[in-house]
Amino acid sequence: MLTGKQKRHLRGLGHSLKPVILIGKKEVDEALIAETEAALACHELIKVKVLENCMLDRHEAAEALSEATGSDIAQVLGKTFLLYRAAVKPVIVLPTGQE
Repeated sequence: MLTGKQKRHLRGLGHSLKPVILIGKKEVDEALIAETEAALACHELIKVKVLENCMLDRHEAAEALSEATGSDIAQVLGKTFLLYRAAVKPVIVLPTGQE
């Protein structure tokens, strides 16, 4: 679970990212989960866009994909959301509560 300070840090990093995953009318299926897993393993922080033809609400889509991949939701804004999952060798250093 991410703290508020950590989410704020990730939102700053994710601002300039382009969407890597697009959720369309097939919604959250096995292929999309596998693609998201690969993107998270490579990038740690990814931006996901919910297209107009998706039947899921943006919050539902974010929650479903987050649970399926074991990642945390850093932000839901408009039709996009940020997912974060630390890599085996983390590149992104999250702030701690003591700073």
